[in-house]
Amino acid sequence: MDASIYNAAVSGKVMVTPDIMIITIDTDEPRKEFEAGQHTLLGLYGFEKRSFNSEPESVPADKGKLIERPYSIVSAKSENRRFEFYISQVKSGQLTSRLFNLNSGDRVYVGTKISGIFRLDETPDGTDIVMVATGTGIAPYISFLRSHIIERPESKMVVIQGGAHHWDLGYFNELTFLEQTFANFFYVPTLINADNHWDGYRLCIEDLLKKDTLQNEFNITPDPERTRFFVSGKPDMVKHVSEWLHDFGYTRHHPDDPGEMYVEEF
Repeated sequence: MDASIYNAAVSGKVMVTPDIMIITIDTDEPRKEFEAGQHTLLGLYGFEKRSFNSEPESVPADKGKLIERPYSIVSAKSENRRFEFYISQVKSGQLTSRLFNLNSGDRVYVGTKISGIFRLDETPDGTDIVMVATGTGIAPYISFLRSHIIERPESKMVVIQGGAHHWDLGYFNELTFLEQTFANFFYVPTLINADNHWDGYRLCIEDLLKKDTLQNEFNITPDPERTRFFVSGKPDMVKHVSEWLHDFGYTRHHPDDPGEMYVEEF
């Protein structure tokens, strides 16, 4: 079993919770410039050890096979060798349980191609941008903001992030800092199982939108001509928010059939 295909090394790892991590990986060779919101493959062989808190694999991995999955890049698009990823562990899965066992200096495979249609650069100048996320669906939005927030002062940019508990709000500090720094950026976190110290919204994303929060708090209209929506996260949330947007005339974006609503499920 040959791991010579590995072409990158872990340079940093932060455990947000026992099952959520931020991992930084340096590639041996630079990659071509990518667009914020795109993804690349991460891979490890089946013979690699799994994390200490993993569970039996639902489908046992082939020890001699490279296991590959796509992950959204969190880094700004100007990065070409150091890539950050925000990953949730599937304890019975083949790849994430092995990724969670990595430590600084360990070798890993990173795809040589970066692709994806979840791209902010394709939205018209001057349109407002609403980014809706649960879980690791926040990852592409951090890349959006790190890459483009300075370039689009004429656009209102809003991140609506939902979770059960405060620790579900990945990149909370960075997003709060951006809200305090840029007049055109607004951060709207909401929790459905918050403790007594939480003074923010306490409802699911779908209900927050249906209460006209965007219109009343930020003067942003769900109008396909004026506002683009990105929806990224758990399938149930994506489904409900997509249905809500359909009522305003939004259509899902495809490369061959451009729409005003960009969707990714995690």
